[in-house]
Amino acid sequence: MGHTTPDEWDAHYAAGRTFRHLSDAERELLATHAPAPEGGLALDAGCGLGELARHLAAAGYTVDAVDCAPAAVDLARSGTEDGWTIGYQCFDIEHDSLDDLPHPAYDLIVFRLSWAFVRDRTRLMNRLRERLRPGGTLCVITPVAEKVPHDKRAIALDEAELGLLSAGWAVAERHDAEGLAFLVLREPAPVRAAYAGKRQPSPHALTGAGVVVTDAVGRVLLGWSTRGVWELPGGKNSADEDFREAAVRELEEETGLKASPADARLLALLMDSTHGMPRMTAAIRVLAHTGEPAVTEPHLIHRWEWHEPADLPALAQPMFTPSAHVIDTVWPGLLTGLPPVHRYPIATHVEPE
Repeated sequence: MGHTTPDEWDAHYAAGRTFRHLSDAERELLATHAPAPEGGLALDAGCGLGELARHLAAAGYTVDAVDCAPAAVDLARSGTEDGWTIGYQCFDIEHDSLDDLPHPAYDLIVFRLSWAFVRDRTRLMNRLRERLRPGGTLCVITPVAEKVPHDKRAIALDEAELGLLSAGWAVAERHDAEGLAFLVLREPAPVRAAYAGKRQPSPHALTGAGVVVTDAVGRVLLGWSTRGVWELPGGKNSADEDFREAAVRELEEETGLKASPADARLLALLMDSTHGMPRMTAAIRVLAHTGEPAVTEPHLIHRWEWHEPADLPALAQPMFTPSAHVIDTVWPGLLTGLPPVHRYPIATHVEPE
């Protein structure tokens, strides 16, 4: 799935393009499942030209409407009459600090036709849970992949992604809004991290590297695997290739990020077993890299996301067991309930940048 930049969105709106208008079915579902309480605050994330924000204001909410495209915010503001309880702001909901939003918490947070364009969905969803008032609702309105043409797949979510969205909530309801999926999410329900394998591997001397790489603010990169687990970059080492060389090669092959073996630290060797075969994983910490993560092997990884380390103990989906052991080497004690492993420390612990 491609990642649209703020400049591309700005050009989209500046050229006079828009999206599907708010339907009567959506209006009815909002009225039924998210009526405005007294003094209700709503956040319209990815507000576009402001149609949803105006509807929510008319329904009784005070609305913070944000979009990363200045052209969209300017057009939405110009189309809103004086006296409406709407505050427009040019704001990138995924990359800007949520502390800079006008209000610390909301009764309703809505992503209409915009969630498919979020890359780090798990991290952002974790932060948005923290921004809901007690009894608040998070609503995602999105096209469904099975109902759009193949060339429109990037604007939609498939059934697996819709299922991921519903994880970690005590209440997760799905409704149909004239072909759109209308998800109502309430009552965040923290879960304990689970760990899982990825079925029996092909015959191989099971040695390889798991790579911890972090961004400028210390978030760790994990990929959502086609086999249904979160995992670090990494993989098997080739003949005559040491673990550090394997780590930086696999990092570039899987994510496009470039690093030098000189910037890779071998922290420990970790040995467990899978399907009756010993498995040795080198815990590698990459201290410097260039580039932005991209899906280069879509048959293996759906997408890459930067995760807050503090969120990992409560991931709603399983983590690949060797990746969990590597993370436990870099952040000792962060994860609990790990499967057994033999750990052979090699280097002094290296703190993430």
